[in-house]
Amino acid sequence: MTGTLFTLTFALAAPFWALMLLLPRWSGTARIISSPLIVLPVLVSYALLVLPALADVLPAVTAPTLPGVRGLLGSTDGAAAAWAHMVGFDLFVGRWAWLDGRERGVPALVMAPVLVLTILLGPLGLAAYLAVRVRWARPAVVPAREPQRLG
Repeated sequence: MTGTLFTLTFALAAPFWALMLLLPRWSGTARIISSPLIVLPVLVSYALLVLPALADVLPAVTAPTLPGVRGLLGSTDGAAAAWAHMVGFDLFVGRWAWLDGRERGVPALVMAPVLVLTILLGPLGLAAYLAVRVRWARPAVVPAREPQRLG
């Protein structure tokens, strides 16, 4: 089951990455990506991998040591769970960057390499987006007009 979940994990996230990269201007992409629930299938995969091994996982994460974490990640179950963890968080970060980029007006051709970097090397993709986003200011919020009083 571990091998199947490992393979399935990225397959569950791939359609959302494809929408952000290949169809960034399609209205359906915005509708779908705006939901944080897009990460739920990957989180279920993670839970299926971690929960049965909780007795081994908890000691490694509550009092982490390099040998303890190495031992956990060196196992098939640990590596598959770590993969699901990375895929889930990378998708959530990519989703945030894509939505924030749309709000700021960051061009799709600028976002595409940032998103690819986020897929491949999550934290470096986040760093790239944080560097990119300073170029595009958040749109100014126009205050609501106060109702006019009669009399």
